[in-house]
Amino acid sequence: RELAAGYLAAGLDPAKSILFNQSQVSAHAELGWVFNCVARMGWMNRMTQWKDKTSGKNAEQASLGLFAYPSLMAADILVYHATHVPVGEDQKQHVELTRDIATKFNHDYGVDFFPITEPVIEGVATRVMSLRDGSKKMSKSDPSDMSRINMTDDAETIAKKIRKAKTDPDGLPSEVAGLEDRPEARNLVNIYAALANSSIEAVLSHAGGKQFSEFKPMLVDIAVAKLAPISTEMAQLMRDPAAIDQVLKDGADRAGKIAAPILEKTYNIVGMLKS
Repeated sequence: RELAAGYLAAGLDPAKSILFNQSQVSAHAELGWVFNCVARMGWMNRMTQWKDKTSGKNAEQASLGLFAYPSLMAADILVYHATHVPVGEDQKQHVELTRDIATKFNHDYGVDFFPITEPVIEGVATRVMSLRDGSKKMSKSDPSDMSRINMTDDAETIAKKIRKAKTDPDGLPSEVAGLEDRPEARNLVNIYAALANSSIEAVLSHAGGKQFSEFKPMLVDIAVAKLAPISTEMAQLMRDPAAIDQVLKDGADRAGKIAAPILEKTYNIVGMLKS
């Protein structure tokens, strides 16, 4: 419910964007199983997130579900015949795997059924990094809440986190090249540019030469202006959970109607149903 409230508070219109719980549309899991029989172990072994989570002794303790999860992600995409998927830079590999699975399925069964999906990576903040370590992705799984800005953070919390964000002792450069090997500085500039709907070059032309003691208040102002209203609206939406549930139910009904004929056609192609 909180995630759905975040989407709604950020401005997604459920009449235009279908919001639903994946588990409420069984076609995802069903197509995921078909793709498990198409995807190859070597493909899964190469997935960066699998390798990151299963280093050393962790590999023996990892679940089959975690290993096969990327094929379920491919099903999430292809069960709707999606042709373009907006993703962050770190998710590009999953879309590439989706393309591999679609290509192999089409080749193995002699059909031109699943589209070869294209990733859409746009904007300056295609990968937002931790406020405590500019070399790591901002993540809700980080043990430090100060490493990230949550959609539920109020204005005071957002301001506090930005003021305490890790930086380096040098001032901001006037050129993009000056951000090289300065991950924390680049991250804060990227965040500002994204919130301002601007370019990194434009931000540096305005803020170049400033110390972080000057730049951080600028970032606080725009972050609070853009993000704090979302948390306020989220809190209001969360006071009516039944309304959120109805949005998700309606979305699941709509999504299921799109997915069902694609799944049925898939079963026909692989011989699991009679044509």
